[in-house]
Amino acid sequence: MSTVATTHIEIDERGTAWIAGANTKVIEVVLDKLAYGWSPEEIHFQHPHLALAQIYSALAYYYDHQEEIDADIERRRQEVEALAAEAADSPLQQKLRQLRKLGKQR
Repeated sequence: MSTVATTHIEIDERGTAWIAGANTKVIEVVLDKLAYGWSPEEIHFQHPHLALAQIYSALAYYYDHQEEIDADIERRRQEVEALAAEAADSPLQQKLRQLRKLGKQR
């Protein structure tokens, strides 16, 4: 019996997992699964440039590295929240609030 191992996942110099030949990060497929509850078939329907084998490989990679990827997702979520909080009182936001008030007064 012979064993054939194939992988559709490549790790770049920064340690980011990519689907080989697809210009798509593994985390992007994982987020589709987690955020929308999409099955591999639905992910394929939404991203027809990805083969089902690539999608299943991305999900297998996720389950093999779930703790690490979940931590990365959480770090990114916190980063977005911090950026949103910073932008909430930016000069542009202040000006927009002021314009909104003026528009309501008319």
